[in-house]
Amino acid sequence: MSLAIVYSRGRSGIDAPLVTVEVHVSNGLPSLSIVGLPETAVKESKDRVRGAILNSHFEFPIQRITINLAPADLPKEGGRFDLAIALGILAASEQIPKQALSRYECIGELSLGGELRPISGALPVAIHSRDADRQLILPSENLAEAALVKQAELIPADSLLQVCAHLSGQKSIETTLAEHDTPVSDHALDFADVQGHFQVKRALEIAAAGGHNLLMMGPPGTGKSMLAARMPSIVPDLSEQQAQETAAIASISNQGLDISQWRRPPFRAPHHSASAAALIGGGSNPRPGEISLAHHGMLFLDELPEFDRKVLEVLREPLENGYITISRASRQADFPARFQLIAAMNPCPCGYLGDPSGRCHCTAEQVERYRARISGPLLDRIDMHLEVPRVSLEVLRQGSPQGEESSADIKQRVVAARQRALARCGKANALLTSPGVKEFCPLSEQSHQLLEQALEKFALSHRAYHRILKLARTIADLAGSEAINTSHVSEAISYRKLDRAV
Repeated sequence: MSLAIVYSRGRSGIDAPLVTVEVHVSNGLPSLSIVGLPETAVKESKDRVRGAILNSHFEFPIQRITINLAPADLPKEGGRFDLAIALGILAASEQIPKQALSRYECIGELSLGGELRPISGALPVAIHSRDADRQLILPSENLAEAALVKQAELIPADSLLQVCAHLSGQKSIETTLAEHDTPVSDHALDFADVQGHFQVKRALEIAAAGGHNLLMMGPPGTGKSMLAARMPSIVPDLSEQQAQETAAIASISNQGLDISQWRRPPFRAPHHSASAAALIGGGSNPRPGEISLAHHGMLFLDELPEFDRKVLEVLREPLENGYITISRASRQADFPARFQLIAAMNPCPCGYLGDPSGRCHCTAEQVERYRARISGPLLDRIDMHLEVPRVSLEVLRQGSPQGEESSADIKQRVVAARQRALARCGKANALLTSPGVKEFCPLSEQSHQLLEQALEKFALSHRAYHRILKLARTIADLAGSEAINTSHVSEAISYRKLDRAV
């Protein structure tokens, strides 16, 4: 009788909990059983492992084999345990040494020929194996992703035979120590391409500097989507910790991780036909939705009133809390969702309300019913409501006399303002809590009076009151001012367009 222990990693949300693979080979009728709450793909691994071991010129034990995946109450899914199971069987049958296995963690799916295939979620596994001070054996195709984790000791392999040769000391695989910085790729879109819209660009600059939610409203074809698509070109790059959190979510999703977008804040733009599950995540084995894929980045909802109202309502709690909890009968998963909401809509059903062409024939009742598709509580959580008018034909044809600012120029001011906020309170202004607003957003008596008048006139909520203060704080940071002046408060109030009557 022989027992071998191999370490691997499972998946629970964006975490990679330790899974201990215990393999016991004993006398008895030939059989192989896997226990420890395995799902179908894990149960099927016995056939993949058998073929991989035989085709790698090892002997498959004709004995009773019991494989325990501990902890027993953690659901196991996917083919990520194939390599660990195969190594456990070979070690328990004394075809490879057991002693070295304690220093490693193993992930990877096996083909029948013994080749290693990539898995999803390699980046969270690399983070946890580094923290556990173990080396990680993984498929070579997962190396680029796992190498984003600094100081992780990675052993990339192409086949089961190569891993066994390394563990037996016959032919070592060179250990890769991830310690390089991956450069941030340049953004393809630039604000210099947008003619005019100086007021709108100013608002987008404020939103980027403070991480504020923004709603643009204007007739079709005025450039709302074009402006929103250029927002990622002016927001600050992610810190290493933020980039790892964002990459970990992308790594476990169905779309996978794009290494070229490392340190670039994500930009997600789901279609208005998206379901609530598509936005917040779901499934029997919970997967992240669009709001989690936009973590530390932007979620752009174009044609906002065309989304189903029930779908929009699921955004209310994540906008406040910064995370989403998906509960199912058998399991629960938490996903971070600290995103910046950028939305666009038409002013009325036909889209031409207030347009100089006079093409709009919508009644006040139709306009009110159209805008009512966006609930008051959701609108209250959006810091800035902005009108996007048409630019004149002269500006469209010849451009602005003073020229258009590039995204690089705007980004410099945005980064400087964000650094002031980080030095002062350690976070973007939009993330300030009520005590933080009280401490970092003091107003003069004159500014207080102006804000109180606005609250009474537009019947603003207490939430809107705090959001105006945070917005004024960002405007002051862009101006390089420590104090929040009346002009900063006045400009912040001007961005609450939809709090006024139609």
